[in-house]
Amino acid sequence: MPEQGPSPGPSPSPGPRPDPLPGPAHSMLVRFRRIMKWMAVVAIVVAALAVVLVAVGDDGVHLHMLIATALGAGLTVLLAAALMTLAFLSSSSGHDDHSMRSSDQDEGQR
Repeated sequence: MPEQGPSPGPSPSPGPRPDPLPGPAHSMLVRFRRIMKWMAVVAIVVAALAVVLVAVGDDGVHLHMLIATALGAGLTVLLAAALMTLAFLSSSSGHDDHSMRSSDQDEGQR
């Protein structure tokens, strides 16, 4: 049985491949994360401001009340930001238009 060596002549090299374009889901996720990073900073500032206002306003402030104030204010801002960001991104992606056309077609068949 003869040995098989490399084929004669230069082998074609694949060369550099261009980076694939990110899909719409990936770009929406990147936008969502970027917005939420900024809103996390805003939530921390709001929580700190709320704690300062509570601490200055009363002499009998307990540590548990300050923790609850910080968590309540910060998480409320984060939740509101997440929901509004999702609504904004859904509207700008065109998903709402597609569902609106589907519901209009369903009503027309009745």
